[in-house]
Amino acid sequence: MRKPFHELRERLLRAGVAPRHVRRYLSELRDHLADLTAEEERAGRSRAEAESAALVRLGGMDDLAKAMIEQRQFQSWSVRAPWAMFSVAPLLCLAGAYSVACFILWSGWKMFLPGTDTPFGSRMSPIAIYSLENIYFQTGRMIYFTAPILVGWGVDLLAIRQRLKAVWPAVGLVLIAWMGATARIQASRTAVPGGLGHIRMNFFTLGPSGQAISDGLLHALVILSLTALPWLIWRLQRAHSASAKSRAVARELPL
Repeated sequence: MRKPFHELRERLLRAGVAPRHVRRYLSELRDHLADLTAEEERAGRSRAEAESAALVRLGGMDDLAKAMIEQRQFQSWSVRAPWAMFSVAPLLCLAGAYSVACFILWSGWKMFLPGTDTPFGSRMSPIAIYSLENIYFQTGRMIYFTAPILVGWGVDLLAIRQRLKAVWPAVGLVLIAWMGATARIQASRTAVPGGLGHIRMNFFTLGPSGQAISDGLLHALVILSLTALPWLIWRLQRAHSASAKSRAVARELPL
């Protein structure tokens, strides 16, 4: 009984049905199939015969899939508005993470370095690794540097769950890499007089020099490679599974 439901699950996901609706639908089908099987067994059939008869009564694969695919309210937003889910939403998430990092920088500046012009390189004496000040600032740095990777992996997970083609996920990953590679933060009472809390961030612009442009492009390539890795691994696994299945079918065919 697992195989037809597995095939139905993959078919629904590829058609754009949201995973939560697929899970609920398959759970209802399993319960209904169990009831039909019990009825057939009470009628005197063996377990195997009862399961086969119950599957026939449940309906064909095309009919079961069509019942869900034709109802638009069951479609995921990844299919309804892929431009929003894979371009706008990831950039908003990344901007939110950068806002958290900026808040940590600003609040740490106020708490630990209140009299300095900038929180960057403003202390001459070394800071203890396990001091509250160092832990606080390093938390912000960790969010700042890992945010593009984590948001990109979120895009991968969404695309993998929905069995989407590579076009829109690739667009999202490129935008994330571009934004992450060009993110620049400035914090100074004198250099950033008009910024929010004397902190300002810039995005999507490379430096004026050739070296800055080269470094930005390399940084973007690194981010893109890291964020695309889960997607590539999943695609390779699917290709390997499909190849193994084809070989198994070929071995079963009569000569």
